[in-house]
Amino acid sequence: MERDLLDLPVLLLSAARGLVDGVDAGVRARGFDDIRPAHGFAFARLAGDGATVGQLAEHLDVTKQAASQMVEELVTKGYVERRPHPEDARARLIVLSAKGWACTRAADEAATEVLRPWADTLGPKRLAALRADLSLLATPGRLRPTW
Repeated sequence: MERDLLDLPVLLLSAARGLVDGVDAGVRARGFDDIRPAHGFAFARLAGDGATVGQLAEHLDVTKQAASQMVEELVTKGYVERRPHPEDARARLIVLSAKGWACTRAADEAATEVLRPWADTLGPKRLAALRADLSLLATPGRLRPTW
């Protein structure tokens, strides 16, 4: 039992690393070769209604300065845009641009390519059980790569 518990971190982190590396390779193969996996974690928060720099910093578990630097980089590369915040005149809303949405779609396609063999290996019942189990264990909200 104890050994089974100690194997879990390595197995989970290895699977996560394989997923991130596979999505990154797929995104690059689709022509988005000027971004890093960390940008994809930011895109996950910006998809939908966008976010302020502070909200992005919280999501990525980084300082506001680090999030601001990332936003500046993504604006320069054309992936995001700054817009007036609809509820706070002092704040700016960071949203995905058309290029950012295209990159997000490329990442979704790449993720499907990476995850399809997992689904095929596990089969529908085990895949559903894995998803349900991970849903119980995962902490919603902040999402930050560690590499």
